[in-house]
Parts: sequence; structure tokens; C-alpha cells
Amino acid sequence: MDVLNLIGGRWAEGEGEEFADTNPARPAEVVARGRFASAGEVERAIGAAREAAPGWAATPHHARAAVLTGAADLVDASAGEWGAELAREEGKTLAEAVAEVRGAARILRYYASEADRESGEVFASPRPGENVLVVRKPIGVAGLITPFNFPIAIPAWKLGPALTYGNTVVWKPSSLVPLLAYRLAKALVEAGLPDGVLNLVYGEAEAGSAIVGHPGVDAVSFTGSTDVGRAVIARCGELGKPVQTEMGGKNASVVLADADLGHAAEQVCLGAFRSTGQKCTATSRLIVASQVADELLERVAERAARLVVGDPLSPEVEMGPLVSSAARERVSAGVRLAVGEGAKPLAGASPLEREGWFVPPTVLDLPGTGVDFWRTELFGPVVGAVRASSTEEAFGLANLSDHGLSAAVFTRDLGVALSAVERLEVGVLHVNSESAGTFPYVPFGGAKQSGFGPKEQGRAAREFYTRTVTVYLGAPA
Repeated sequence: MDVLNLIGGRWAEGEGEEFADTNPARPAEVVARGRFASAGEVERAIGAAREAAPGWAATPHHARAAVLTGAADLVDASAGEWGAELAREEGKTLAEAVAEVRGAARILRYYASEADRESGEVFASPRPGENVLVVRKPIGVAGLITPFNFPIAIPAWKLGPALTYGNTVVWKPSSLVPLLAYRLAKALVEAGLPDGVLNLVYGEAEAGSAIVGHPGVDAVSFTGSTDVGRAVIARCGELGKPVQTEMGGKNASVVLADADLGHAAEQVCLGAFRSTGQKCTATSRLIVASQVADELLERVAERAARLVVGDPLSPEVEMGPLVSSAARERVSAGVRLAVGEGAKPLAGASPLEREGWFVPPTVLDLPGTGVDFWRTELFGPVVGAVRASSTEEAFGLANLSDHGLSAAVFTRDLGVALSAVERLEVGVLHVNSESAGTFPYVPFGGAKQSGFGPKEQGRAAREFYTRTVTVYLGAPA
């Protein structure tokens, strides 16, 4: 299938290099083809967004919401078909892929419902006959840069708030997953989005840099690696431009001695291996109370060894491939390095010899926290474990990271759970559930090097996609 760029309401092939979207389970199979946008096309896309901005901002909020609702209906109606396409281009299982498509529809509906909520505040004034109003206005043109691992959900949780609050958009998705980006953009256009409000450009790093640095882009929202995110933050800082980044994670699950070990083992495996570990919130570090460590690790390793790995379209498969050959080499190299530094493989010791970018679900018993694995995000289905002699030590080990996106704590003790809320340096904390997973109506984002700027999702997104105007409204003299 051919995918097209969208610039100023016109669908067209790009003027740049041709690219192919291939199936990571069967790399010879082409899922979609297209052409990158040229530098001139990126420039025109930004120009189209600027031209459309006043009209879209002036459109009543309920009319903007109707577009999101209509698009959500189209997404929902196509969940089965698009889910299969998502599984083919990204590699997550069909069940996960269909759930992601339906999740994107829910996100669009949530932001459509913003039209029914308050849009400002009124404060009392100490001066007679005056009120103080705080009203919200769009920021203008939003530049959105999205990753491969959630090809429709992450774009939806950026596009939904950007559009509902009256902004226009220039969007560059990952070139690894162009098809679902094309599907979502088509749904929004078919639902009635005016020309120029959404502009979709395919490209590599140069296109992203052009969007970030362009004076016609008023704010940038980025999800991706920490290194690239830091560069985006620095460039926006130079330009005095609002920026929102969601970056890497090295997320810990802490299993304490009083935990339900069967439940904890199952949840750790879900957090580590669902989506082939290609989640910023995936569990990659496991900290276990010493007195239950052997039993817990045996359970986790046994569950990992039983996972069915294969073609994500097969209903019995529980884990698909990584997204690319480069991803497979990065993850495999990280495991080899860990073993060379003294880690003991409890599951996944042998590579999978088959077509596609597959790696086994891997459990490592680490010799300590001094190994590279403890610090480096592999972004794959690998979890490394250490032991802790006390709750205090376990929480300290969980915080021993430059990242602070998500964590999970398994305990039956409410007091300990509340202590974790106070002590763990993360933006998302799960108690007795896997480290991954979020709902669209609550804030999402990390602490430390995992995030910068206002949080995403829920009403928190309004802090990024709008600006306030404080109005002192006095009675005429």
C-alpha cells in the first residue's frame, strides 16, 4: 500500500527519498511504501498550519469536538483491520494491536468531551464592580514527533488535545510505522478536519529538526529516546519555545517479602514482555526481597520460558518480534554484555534462530547494580534482577537510575505502599500491577531524565496546548 504526505489539505507523494515499511516477523514482506517529504514540503506544511490556525482557533469548541468524535467512530469501526496492519508493521500481537487502535478512539473521545467542561476560571477582585477572568487560548502551531512503539495511541494522545484546544499541527511520525499514521490522519480528514489544520510529513531526523527549529512552530511535543529528547529540549530552549518531552525509562518492579508471589511473577512478566518490551514503561529492572528472591525468580523464569513467541497475527502467540534488525542487534548486544559482566541467564540464554527480528524473553540474575544493564535502556524483552535485604534498600535501588518514568511495588502492606508513593522518584507508580499501562484521563509522564515539561494525557495536557490570558473585567465608568 502507498502512504502519502498531507500538506494543506492535499494528499501527495513526497518529493524526497522512497522508503519501505516492512513486516518485522517476515522482513521480505512490504507492508507499505512512500516517500519522505522534502525540506520544501516541510516548509509548506508549516506554512499551511500557520494559515489555518486563526480559523481553527475561532471554530467553536463543540464543532472541533465533533471532528474528534467522528474520527473516533471511524477508528473504532476499523479496529480489526487496522489492528492487523499495526501488528504487521510494528510487531506487537494482534490482541495488543487491536486494543491499541480502540484505545486511540477512546483518547479522541475523551478530548472531544473537553468541549463540555469549563474552559476558564473567574476570581473575585478587591475592586468594586470588577471580576478577574482566566481564559485559555491555543498556543498556535504544534509540532508533534512520535515514535514507532505505539503507532496510533501516542499520536492520538498528542493530536487529541492539540486539536480540541484549537491548535493546528505539523506531525512527523516514525518512518518505521507510517501506515497507522496515514490511517489516523485519513480518519481525521474524513471526519471533517479543515484543510491545513493537520499536516502529516514523513521524514527522518532532518525533518524533525526542521520542525523543532522553525520559527513558525510555536511549541513542540516529542516522544522518543532520551538523547534525542535532550537535543530537542536544548534547541527549544535556545528559541524560547515551549517543549514537552516523554523520553526513556529504566523501570523497576519491587517485590517485597509479603507479596503474593504468583501474582507478582505474572505481572512482572506482563510488564517486561508485552509489546516485546518496546514500551517506555516496560519493566526492565527487578528488585526482590532476599528471602523470597529464589522462588520469585524461578516463577518469573518459568513463565518467560513458556511464552509463545512468533508471528503476531497468530492467536496463540504471546510475544512478537522487535521492530527492526537494528533493534534486535541492540538488545542482543546488551544481553551479551550483561552476561560478560557476570549476569546469569535464567531464561532466554539462547538466540532464536528464525526469520524475523525475534529475540527470546530473557531473565537475568545480575551480580549487582554496577553493570551496564542497570543503567542502559535496551527497549526489549529483557529484565534483570537484584536482591534487597530490606524495604529501604529496595526503594533505594529502585531510585538508583537517571530515569524516573514508572515503577511497580508488590506488597500487602498499605503503609509500605503509601511509603512508596512518597519515596520513589517516578511519574507513574503501580501498586500490585505491572509497571506499564495508563488511562487517558489521568496525567502521564516521568521524573528525572524521563520527561520534561507539562505532562501528557488527562487535563494535564491543557497546560501545554493552551496559554492563559488573565482578564481584569471592570464595569464601565
